[in-house]
Amino acid sequence: MLLLIKNGTVINPGDKTEKKADILVKDGRIQKIAEKQSIKADRVVDATGCYVMPGFIDMHVHLRDPGLEHKETVETGVKAAIHGGFTTVVAMPNTKPVVDNADVVNYVHNKAYNIGLANVLQAGAVTKGQRGEVLSDIEGMVEAGIPGISEDGKSVMNAQLYREAMTLAVKYDIPIFAHCEDINLVNGGVVNADEITESMHLKGISNAVEDVIIARDILLAKETGAALHLCHCSTKDSVKMVELAKKAGIRVTAEVCPHHFILTSSDLKEDDANYKMNPPLRTKEDVEALKKGLKEGIMDVISTDHAPHTTMEKKMGLRKAPFGIVGLETAAALTMTELVDKGYLTIIQMAEKMSYNPAKILGIDKGVIEEGKIADLVVFNAEKEYIIDPNNFWSRGKNTPFAGRKVKGMVMATIVGGKVVYEK
Repeated sequence: MLLLIKNGTVINPGDKTEKKADILVKDGRIQKIAEKQSIKADRVVDATGCYVMPGFIDMHVHLRDPGLEHKETVETGVKAAIHGGFTTVVAMPNTKPVVDNADVVNYVHNKAYNIGLANVLQAGAVTKGQRGEVLSDIEGMVEAGIPGISEDGKSVMNAQLYREAMTLAVKYDIPIFAHCEDINLVNGGVVNADEITESMHLKGISNAVEDVIIARDILLAKETGAALHLCHCSTKDSVKMVELAKKAGIRVTAEVCPHHFILTSSDLKEDDANYKMNPPLRTKEDVEALKKGLKEGIMDVISTDHAPHTTMEKKMGLRKAPFGIVGLETAAALTMTELVDKGYLTIIQMAEKMSYNPAKILGIDKGVIEEGKIADLVVFNAEKEYIIDPNNFWSRGKNTPFAGRKVKGMVMATIVGGKVVYEK
């Protein structure tokens, strides 16, 4: 099958180039990149006025499957992914049952393969049942194809056990995705600890809750040589610690989510749990540090922490509702609007944070647009303005604090393995 993507501006973060070109795809791979290709293709995608970028890669999603399918399924999750321009997603293991063995890994991978839309890489839990007591069958899960291990949703508080897990991660050459949260310091908190939330009589989560575990995990990575990827960083000191760790030659990478580089605790609306996420929305000072970290290349990745919940759950209010918001269908537009349009990132840097760097960290041959590579691509109209409407989401989750927000940047087509799986 021949696919021709015409008249677009090709963004290749691999060699940091931006050029007008057509892309010819044959049997799932990029065959030729050149201007004004005249060839009779089986399908043509007109990318006039659009960027053609490597398909976005989300290193942090919750598909809720198995066991929590009322929130999301593999099918609805990958549909949300392609609607948002994501061609590969990494699913976190805090499902029911927990993904702590090869059978559950195979269940998710097989389900995604049969659906045939986005690529799904299922991460494995660090400990059995995510109870923090005994290590999972890491070897068996590696053989089943996990991209890494994570205890996401919580931290492994036993430092010795976590060090053992890091040692195994080194042995099997996989990264460890760290959710950094000292559960004892949380102490029932539901939002950021600051004057604003105190005035709302809400129990706070201090920056130290995150920073203490980041420091610990970086030191353990230094000792073991593990590749540590810090999930959903939200504090100004997380940026400082990542910078220092990199300068010291420690194998550390870090991600930031759109809600953390856009919103602050001052944006909280009275008892609206769509503003409740973990880590919580921090202060303006934290937000500026995160944006600066992304701009300067200290923070490597933009991920979503896509965490769907039901409308009824989110109606329980800030004190009782579960943490988390959806993000697959808003991330590209929010990044374009808040970072690229405002001069923090170039369009090439956006592609680096959302495609190239995630691919490098995961060790997959994606994230670039080059002849011979698998054609995972997104056609992105950076000028298209619209209002975010959760009713238009393909995810089962509608829980977003960005409803009604005017943004710029729309996914016009998503191509996975040379197949157009979504077109506006």
